[in-house]
Amino acid sequence: MNDRTTSHDHVLAQRNAEGWMFLIEAARDLRTTGAIAPSGKALARALTDPVRAQAPHPLAVLEAGAGTGPVTRALIPRLSRGSRLDIVEANPRFASRLRHLVTSHPHLTATSAQVNVHQTYVEQLDTDQRYDVIVSGLPLTNFTPVQVERIMARYMGLLHPGGTLTYFAYLGTRKARALTASRAEARRHAAVDEIMAAYQHTYATGRWTVWANVPPAYVWHLQRPLVSAHQPTPQFDGTRR
Repeated sequence: MNDRTTSHDHVLAQRNAEGWMFLIEAARDLRTTGAIAPSGKALARALTDPVRAQAPHPLAVLEAGAGTGPVTRALIPRLSRGSRLDIVEANPRFASRLRHLVTSHPHLTATSAQVNVHQTYVEQLDTDQRYDVIVSGLPLTNFTPVQVERIMARYMGLLHPGGTLTYFAYLGTRKARALTASRAEARRHAAVDEIMAAYQHTYATGRWTVWANVPPAYVWHLQRPLVSAHQPTPQFDGTRR
């Protein structure tokens, strides 16, 4: 068996293990895990595009809700020399896996990027750092409106002026919940949608549809204004396959 075949088999085994781990954690607490499968490659690429677009400049990047690390693995190779990546994950089993991913990733030695895993909630992250890019994997539609307001306010506060927040939302969740959820749950989901729509209207610079993910998802880019006046920015809808 050649090295290429062995490497390919190792990657497949790793992905299968991560899929099972994600499924187990979702069964424990779907509200905080947010899905039953890790993000696919196409979704990870779309979420990390703001980092690629600003290379080769050193950047400060925050990833929140990293899970088993599919977006982290897409993010690390895009870090320029001297960049900083803070990874926030509240689930202790996911955080442990992320620490192993970081310590074993070959790209980090070459770029001398500083990468740290923080086992905490993003609202409780103790830092004075401000970030050029925040990549969010948190399942915002699973939280209460109060929690979403706190998380979004924290994100905007952690960004440098002109910095970008990127996050995703699955297609069709509103219709699915309308058919299956209780009235209280449907009201909660609608309230969260209203909060996010207000942020999108004020800060959005782009939205893409990632059909190649399971399930398909929208990826949003929001930008903190360079000045204090909150002027709505143009929106557009694209498609990424």
